[in-house]
Amino acid sequence: MQDSMYSAFFGAMSQEARMNIITNNLANVNTSGYRRQEVAFEDVFTRFASDYADPNTTLENRILWPEAKLRSQTRVSPSHIVFEQGGLKNTGNQLDLAIAGEGFFEVQTLDGATAYTRNGSFYRDPETGAMITGQRFQLLGQDGPIIIPEEAVNISISEAGQVLADGEVLDIINVSTFDNLNVLEKMGRQLLKVRQGVDAQPQPAQNAVVRQGYLEDSNVDVVYEMVNMISTMRHFEAMQKMVTTTHEKDQQVIRDVGTTR
Repeated sequence: MQDSMYSAFFGAMSQEARMNIITNNLANVNTSGYRRQEVAFEDVFTRFASDYADPNTTLENRILWPEAKLRSQTRVSPSHIVFEQGGLKNTGNQLDLAIAGEGFFEVQTLDGATAYTRNGSFYRDPETGAMITGQRFQLLGQDGPIIIPEEAVNISISEAGQVLADGEVLDIINVSTFDNLNVLEKMGRQLLKVRQGVDAQPQPAQNAVVRQGYLEDSNVDVVYEMVNMISTMRHFEAMQKMVTTTHEKDQQVIRDVGTTR
């Protein structure tokens, strides 16, 4: 009975991991520029003695299943970010920006690192004049942080990202993307960074349009996430019942064997 007990236990843990992702998505349904996450499950096969001797090479020169030394149990794949476009809402604020299409705004964090975001809620720093996020991260242009003069009255930003103050061109906003978006990971505060150890360089987004006076909504679908939550709860309950049933069967076997003459 131990195999069923362990399978149910690992299955319940997998559903718990999935529930954590779902609840985090729902908590950020109204967060501008938020990108929802999803979790997948990996197949794990039972190991046989022949697997230890056979290198399992294929035409693709790789092993198609887990290593033979691994225990056969359910396990969760790393979560991945869904980069679907969110809806755009009109705010009327001349420093609110949204990207229609691919790409991310480049911002400089307080430690000087470059991060990427779809949250275009920016403000003018009264001390430096730089366009900053709510965490005081500076929006980057082709010439570095974008500085808005204190005396500027009318700030105009074109669809190509060109920033003008009272008709004078200040800079062009960097809107960047990557060949493979899976090199990005979340670092909190609606920011993304390149995974450590990955060699990937940003490049200008060709299919991006900057919308001034708009913010991008989260791409979380509440109905979709609620359905997933209900499904996850039902699966978790099934795993719990399997654990209970297996325990009861074990106890019954112990009693029956102990009383058999």
